[in-house]
Formats: sequence, C-alpha cells, structure tokens
Amino acid sequence: MKKHLTLAMFALLALPAAQAQDKPKVNAATLEKYTRAMWPKTPDGWEKRITYDETQAICSQYRNELPQAEFEKVKARELATVKLPADGNVLGDWKKGRSTANNGRGGTFTDRPMENGANCYACHQMDKAELSYGTLGPSLLNYGKDRKFAPEEARATYAKIYNSMAVFPCSSMPRFGYHGFLTEAQMKDLTAFLFDPESPVNK
Repeated sequence: MKKHLTLAMFALLALPAAQAQDKPKVNAATLEKYTRAMWPKTPDGWEKRITYDETQAICSQYRNELPQAEFEKVKARELATVKLPADGNVLGDWKKGRSTANNGRGGTFTDRPMENGANCYACHQMDKAELSYGTLGPSLLNYGKDRKFAPEEARATYAKIYNSMAVFPCSSMPRFGYHGFLTEAQMKDLTAFLFDPESPVNK
C-alpha cells in the first residue's frame, strides 16, 4: 500500500514539470499586439515606452543571459549614449540628491507635470537611519568611502545612473538619463549623495 502511495505522490509531483515543458512558446508578434492594446489612450511620446529598443529586445531574446559577444556589443552601444556634464563636474548637491533618491513620484501618464523622482530606496539601502528599503539591488552604504571618493569612480557612477546598461548590460536598474527621466542636475545630485563625505551614505 505504502509503495503505491509513494509512486502516486511522485507522479503528482512530476506532473507540473512535465506540463511546463509542453507549454507552447509565446508568439512575439501576438504578445506585442496585446501589449499595445492595453494602452489605447496615452499621451504623445508614450509609444516609446511600450516598444522595445534594440538592447531590450536582445536582453529579452536571451532572457538577460547574453553570450559574451552580445554582452560586449550591448555594452559598447549603451556606453555611446552616455552624456557626461559639459562642465566636467558630476557632483551636485547631496542634500538634493537625498530628496531625489527618496522621491518615487512621477513618470505615469496620469501624473500632472512634476519633477520625477528616482525612487532609489525601492531597491537599495542608502542610509543606516532609513528603515524602509528594497533589496533587489545591493546596499549602497559607504559607497563613496569604499571607492576612496575617487573622481573617476564618481564619473563611472554618474554614467551608471545615466545608463545602467552601459556598465552592465540587461541590468534591471532604470536608464535614467537615456530615457530623459531625470535631469542632468538630478543625476549630479544623486552622484553627490553617493560620494559626498558628509552624506549619510558614507557615515
């Protein structure tokens, strides 16, 4: 009796895996059609938000596990989009950066015109005093301190905020500058928040 029960339970446990293998692949054109149908009324310019660019398409094709050749190709393409500040200074006001990091408002088509926030705490720990933060991204405590507050590290960080895929292709971090979601001043302020010795990030 026990033997029969064990075999039956094994068969039931194995069933979902077998069914998963039998599922048909999603047709990309059909998926695109239905995705667009979900957004029948959007403001001008929103079409780009529901259309893959070349990098998003290749990341989806490989499920974010790019072959090395594609990885390097994407990294080079995205790096070419990064625009560093014309004055050469990537550090702004860290106090304003803290405000932008805490702000998760803006960016939806129902919002009235407002300055977008970066919503950094949704994914990162950035201040020991902050109790509410996400863990999708790494902790950024001591970010500038760990990098010796080096100017070249600050420039690299600004570039990552501008376009995360220029540093790590298929990153889940938003491409804030690439999409024009944050202003140059905001990205400078965020970089300062990470690098200023007086910032709570580095305390």
